[in-house]
Amino acid sequence: MSHTSFYVPVAANEPVKSYAPGTPERHELKAALKELRSMEMDIPMIIDGKEVRTGNKVAIHPPHDRQHVLGYFHKGDGSHVKMAIDAALRARKKWAEMGWRHRAGIFLRIANLLSGPYRAKINAATMLAQSKNAFQAEIDSACELIDFCRFNVQYMAEIYSHQPMSTPDEWNRLEQRPLEGFIFALTPFNFTSIAGNLPTSPALMGNVVVWKPSNNQVYSAYWLMKIFQEAGVPDGVINLVYVSGPVAGKEIFSHPDFAGIHYTGSTEVFQNIWKEIGNNISRYKTYPRIVGETGGKDFIMVHPSANIRQTVVAMVRGAYEYQGQKCSAVSRTYIPESLWPKLRKELENQIASIKMGGPEDFTNFMNAVIDEAAFDKITSYIEQARKDKEADVIIGGGYDKSKGFFIEPTVILTTDPRYVTMREEIFGPVLTVYIYPDSRFEETLDLLDQTSPYGLTGAVFATDRYALELATKKLMHAAGNFYINDKPTGAVVGRQPFGGSRQSGTNDKAGSMINLMRWVTPRTIKENFLPPEDYTYPFMREE
Repeated sequence: MSHTSFYVPVAANEPVKSYAPGTPERHELKAALKELRSMEMDIPMIIDGKEVRTGNKVAIHPPHDRQHVLGYFHKGDGSHVKMAIDAALRARKKWAEMGWRHRAGIFLRIANLLSGPYRAKINAATMLAQSKNAFQAEIDSACELIDFCRFNVQYMAEIYSHQPMSTPDEWNRLEQRPLEGFIFALTPFNFTSIAGNLPTSPALMGNVVVWKPSNNQVYSAYWLMKIFQEAGVPDGVINLVYVSGPVAGKEIFSHPDFAGIHYTGSTEVFQNIWKEIGNNISRYKTYPRIVGETGGKDFIMVHPSANIRQTVVAMVRGAYEYQGQKCSAVSRTYIPESLWPKLRKELENQIASIKMGGPEDFTNFMNAVIDEAAFDKITSYIEQARKDKEADVIIGGGYDKSKGFFIEPTVILTTDPRYVTMREEIFGPVLTVYIYPDSRFEETLDLLDQTSPYGLTGAVFATDRYALELATKKLMHAAGNFYINDKPTGAVVGRQPFGGSRQSGTNDKAGSMINLMRWVTPRTIKENFLPPEDYTYPFMREE
């Protein structure tokens, strides 16, 4: 057996393809969209590497075309969660003992399968089932997940290389062991890359996983699982189940081998999970790792020195890309009164030019929100703003769910900086604006910091460097990802590790070494080359 030291390929961000007219990637993507639209897929769970069908089938519809059926997935129950846990635990020993270089090879192969033969298909699946345009799908389901796989392999190698000091008489080593048990990956609808990263990052570090995706993301999750299998992820290492959250929680959080959760989703659900883990803490063999990214009430703070057009572009992209269904999406903006007249006009002009419809039409900037429950929740905020005297719907506000769940890009103007849409996460294409006196920039920073319980992303726009410095200091804890003269969305793996604190999560920074450190537990080994043969010390000798 070779004991040579190896270096992994240096990670670099996957180039984002343009999909401009005439490009080969545009032609390939359109062909993949046509192919998937013409199919009616039968989607089983994958447990211990085997397809599991229950006959309890749930239809999958594109959010922008409610009548069309992309396929059906087989919904499971508690028995399937037990099967998945048992399969994971059976696979654990062999997987944990596999040399890390071989684990690395599997995940580097996943990256290359996504970059090459499966790129169009995973993008098309995301576009159809999650209603994303071509660019949003490209930066998510292709590029970001490729980056996760490549950078995580590099981070893993760096983690293993970190060793303590030794002396001529003693040799100190540090082992990074997988956690003792299984990991539960609970993944959201909005990012295929997150759905892929949450189970794979613990698995890369030698852990075994039970993976429950959102029902609204099952379609692309199944394609990912098939890619994982093709790349060589062994049976039982990642097990894909389609069950309700309470059903999964009942089996998982009461199991003595539960070792951790990797979560992205709502704040309320995460808090309930934390409580459940706390209630069961005496059951577990080890204290579980709780890693979660939840909600946000993300902001743009505008200084009187800001460039108006640049600010508006950041507002439009930050608030309305993927229909505002990003935990990082701009949801509140603070604008000085001196800039508001010109800024409002520019904002109205840019929003007026936005096209909305299905993602198969590449001229559409916006598509549909994910489902009827989201549609009803988002539109309820719009209707409430129409009734309240301290708010006014000044742009957009229209919506229609006859064909798909379409909501216009909407701007609410409020006179109350603590109005409900300045505080609560909406997760839709609704931006609230508050106008402040130019002379009260610093006080408005304090107001911004104290208004929302979240701390995920935010941005400040200014050309005055003193203002930028003041905002950076004042908003220290308001955003885990803070942007200067840029929109607060679109974090890139390896460049802007992503996550926030306060009620936005545990801030374990997906796309960084910090996150991978959560999925290992260290063991220190000291070897003494000359053990003492006398228990006494020099200080004990007589004068």
